[in-house]
Amino acid sequence: MKFSSLLSEFFDTPGPVAHLCITDLRGSSPRELGAEMFVRYDSICGTIGGGQLEYRAIEAARVMLKDGDMALQLQIPLGPEIGQCCGGWVEIRATRMSGQDRKKALIDAQAADDALPAVYILGAGHVGRALADQFQHLPLRTVLVDQRKDELAMSRAAVETRHSAIPEFDIMSAPPGSAFIVLTHDHGLDFLLASAALQRGDAAYVGMIGSSTKRAKFRKWCRTQCGGLSDASLVCPIGAGGSRDKRPAVIASLVVAEVMTTLTETSAAYDPGWDSIPRIAAL
Repeated sequence: MKFSSLLSEFFDTPGPVAHLCITDLRGSSPRELGAEMFVRYDSICGTIGGGQLEYRAIEAARVMLKDGDMALQLQIPLGPEIGQCCGGWVEIRATRMSGQDRKKALIDAQAADDALPAVYILGAGHVGRALADQFQHLPLRTVLVDQRKDELAMSRAAVETRHSAIPEFDIMSAPPGSAFIVLTHDHGLDFLLASAALQRGDAAYVGMIGSSTKRAKFRKWCRTQCGGLSDASLVCPIGAGGSRDKRPAVIASLVVAEVMTTLTETSAAYDPGWDSIPRIAAL
């Protein structure tokens, strides 16, 4: 579920809400400047880093709500005195939210959701579905694409699915900076889709399931069929930096780590909220 949906659900519960935001920091801290969360008497949405930092901020916000105060400023050293050894210093502002504040927060959350990086999983077989299962929990727009309706129907992940007769069109219409993971049921189709993703020139990640032998065949195919298209930016095999375990869920976990590392390193316009893993928890 996207953060905007979680936040809308959180706001639907009656009662006062405090907005917490990191407004200043020095040294090492568990979250970045601008990280935010929302607090009720009995639940939270979002995170400013967890640990004693978050615990103390939540407790202070609840006291503020109980006392009827409108705002407070917290300055928390992240050292031995609070049992958190980041070594930095964080300033947090907590404010009681008005109805207008909540509307603006929802608009901002929707805008952040709309700006999330996109990951296209091209192939809904065992590994493709395992990828969707894991990507659904990350701050991304994940799209599972396949020509086979039955395979798509087997996915239970909360991601966008597309029954596409010509997956190349989905690649062509993807936003700049997208990641493409190619793992269809057909090697020829893999080659077509991987080359289409590479030809865009603006993909953050292009990966194709296979072996070093398949990579060599693809390189030759690009040379003879794609006008000498370079495969230098292609990742193949995918997830090869970790375990040799071939179970779909294990392969998927290695590929997810690979893709997320690339996306977070190459993101041109870093949004402080894009890497926030939202959570609603009763305490």
